[in-house]
Amino acid sequence: MAAAVATRSGSSSGGMVDKHGIDSGKYVRYTPEQVEALERVYAECPKPSSARRQQLLRECPILSNIEPKQIKVWFQNRRCRDKQRKEASRLQAVNRKLTAMNKLLMEENERLQKQVSQLVHENAYMRQQLQSASMANDTSCESAVTTPQNPLRDANNPSGLLSLAEETLTEFLSKATGTAVDWVQMPGMKPGPDSVGIVAVSHGCRGVAARACGLVNLEPSKIVEILKDRPSWFRDCRSLEVFTMFPAGNGGMVELAYMQMHAPTTLVPARDFWTLRYTTTLEDGSLAVCERSLSGTGGGPNAAAAHQFVRAEMLPSGYLVRPCEGGGSIVHIVDHLDLEAWSVPEVLRPLYESSRVVAQKMTAAALRHVRQIAQETSGEVVYALGRQPAVLRTFSQRLSRGFNDAISGFSDDGWSLMAGDGVEDVIITANSTKKLRSCINSPNNTFSVPGGVICAKASMLLQSVPPALLVQFLREHRSEWADYNVDAYSAASLKAATCSLPGHRSVRFSGNQTIMPLAQTIENEEILEVVRLESQPLTQEEVMLTKDVHLLQLCSGIDENALGSCFQLVFAPIDDLFPDDAPLVSSGFHVIPLDLKSDGLPSSRTLDLASSLEVGSTTNPNSDASSEGCGANSRSVLTIAFQFPYEAHVQESVAAMARQYVRGVVSAVQRVSMALTPSHPGSGRLVGGGQRVLPGSPEAGTLARWICQSHNYHLGVDLLSCGDDSGDALLKMLWHHQDAILCCSLKAKPVFTFANQSGLDMLETSLVALQDISLDKIFDEPGQKALHAEFNKLVEQGYAYLPAGGFCFSGMGRQVSYDQAVAWKVLAEDGTEHCLAFCFSNWSFI
Repeated sequence: MAAAVATRSGSSSGGMVDKHGIDSGKYVRYTPEQVEALERVYAECPKPSSARRQQLLRECPILSNIEPKQIKVWFQNRRCRDKQRKEASRLQAVNRKLTAMNKLLMEENERLQKQVSQLVHENAYMRQQLQSASMANDTSCESAVTTPQNPLRDANNPSGLLSLAEETLTEFLSKATGTAVDWVQMPGMKPGPDSVGIVAVSHGCRGVAARACGLVNLEPSKIVEILKDRPSWFRDCRSLEVFTMFPAGNGGMVELAYMQMHAPTTLVPARDFWTLRYTTTLEDGSLAVCERSLSGTGGGPNAAAAHQFVRAEMLPSGYLVRPCEGGGSIVHIVDHLDLEAWSVPEVLRPLYESSRVVAQKMTAAALRHVRQIAQETSGEVVYALGRQPAVLRTFSQRLSRGFNDAISGFSDDGWSLMAGDGVEDVIITANSTKKLRSCINSPNNTFSVPGGVICAKASMLLQSVPPALLVQFLREHRSEWADYNVDAYSAASLKAATCSLPGHRSVRFSGNQTIMPLAQTIENEEILEVVRLESQPLTQEEVMLTKDVHLLQLCSGIDENALGSCFQLVFAPIDDLFPDDAPLVSSGFHVIPLDLKSDGLPSSRTLDLASSLEVGSTTNPNSDASSEGCGANSRSVLTIAFQFPYEAHVQESVAAMARQYVRGVVSAVQRVSMALTPSHPGSGRLVGGGQRVLPGSPEAGTLARWICQSHNYHLGVDLLSCGDDSGDALLKMLWHHQDAILCCSLKAKPVFTFANQSGLDMLETSLVALQDISLDKIFDEPGQKALHAEFNKLVEQGYAYLPAGGFCFSGMGRQVSYDQAVAWKVLAEDGTEHCLAFCFSNWSFI
């Protein structure tokens, strides 16, 4: 910057005046010492104020001959140059991306032209065969685009490993850049400079295969290092161990590796692989890593645990990383597997027969992972709380791994099956080897939970339930399915060496949860966040004690633009200090679609989940579901797993609590699923904005009209002052009425079937959980006697007033007082008795 120039005011008439009124007609050169002084200030503050510039002139004698306006212009010019350099750097990066993407597209176009040529040749050959009667039964011709079913090779002879490695490399390269597999672009994946890359799936070959290629701003050696560490980016990979390695030519390396995968649900066994992996450098400087299965079903180091796995086959697969001019690399990834689909129930076979699943869970995930690290390395990604990207990425991996470990329940991890209660809907396993670390006193304060951890898990098949909407609802409306006391119990178990059962000291959840994002992947397919559940004290002495619960939560699949084969919500209680080595006991939900033929939900398919269960909505967000990917025939499998620390002396009690809790969660998920299921014939109807009722029940507007008409008929006064007697208008006024209005069924044990907003607030429940509350639960023994005393009057005249100034109880057990309560029969249009309605006036919590 020694040649920097400054403008002088008072220039000759030939000068020009800029927009700041500064004459730019004459220039002076700054001395190197002046430039150095100004650069020091610029490094601290690129845009100093007028006072700061005046202070600079006073403190730096070498700038005494420079006028304040000249100093101001110097900083303006300096900022402009910085902006220009950044823009030029950005444009150069975009140009490199476009150049690399253009190269990829040209190569893809060349490959497609070769494939077309081969298909034309094959078609002509097949026509010739068909025209020849003598060759009618000749079946020797084979498709040039179908991968031959290479038999597994025996690798017990070390002398044959190198030739097998070279053969594997040739086959892999023919898939990565050639025409050995008929690749079809995966629906929804559009190539471009900002996309993950070009992703394709196989068509008509053995097993399932996927291929991805894209530009990554990392050196080839770094990319190979990352991709070979499969457990760091492949969430279904339980372990990968290399047991034998020896050098090969060109600085290459041959390895024998054993990989175990997690089971996706509790309904299928896990998979493992015994493979040969070959890493080498090609003549053009590219790095290649290829891999294939070795022969034998008993190969691998851990024969004792082999019975827990089904041996799957990896056909020639791998990574090809080519250096790119100007920096970065072009990455080709191929995954080709035979997952032995015969070993799973027929309804779950799409998980093992879909190339799209492999593409999303393995191939594209690998490319996304290296691109994520590239952005983190370049400083493009800034995360909350000042956490390092690697630390947050480790948290996501630990959450996912802990959940997958609980689902799989491998015996060599210490899991053992506990006896059931005769109903096999929930599986209970125990692990007495898990060690937890306390983080409230010091990072080195560790203790072993005397008992260990109990896991309650279950799997269920969902029909016509959009997985993304279900996970989004579970994330945003935790109070609909979770018990705050159980969350508080799990959190407290990590803070002390004692585990008291939940319910011994009840804590009420206020209903407020605060979600603070920590990190997200580049395409928003995964979000890591901290959730704070706010407690509400029940007694005066608890007001000063904070019982808020903090959860570390991993959510995937809810972004409407993300194309995922897995939708999950996994969480674990953490201490509010949130140390880097915090112990994590993962629980949550895992939804995997079984019908993967559609492109996923269109961007127009949105749903306000907060209003989806709110009576009063005049629109049905599911009305167009029949034309979308999540139609009446879509299916998915939901896996639920919750883990609870326990002490040895309360193991059976915690197991019983865990079993009952998961059954309650399953019941809540079933109700939510019904509310989210798109309407189709024979499935019932949606009331208002999503509340599902049984077939034959009235719509919400009709029920509101019956309630008001019956009140006027029996009591002679209008319940609502509404000039418009249409169902929607009455429903809106009824929903927002200040008094609590409830409806219950006419059964031997009446349960509530409807409540307005005030009624839900009084019962401290939601429309989804309303049907879990029966009429007798809200009254104590004196209240039940008073209700029974008025029952005859209710039967005879159709209505009855309960004793004034009475009491009842909310669904959370809190006492509620009311000034007046009246009950009346709700009559349908034909005069038949439909239900009982109650109105509680001026109620309040005691």
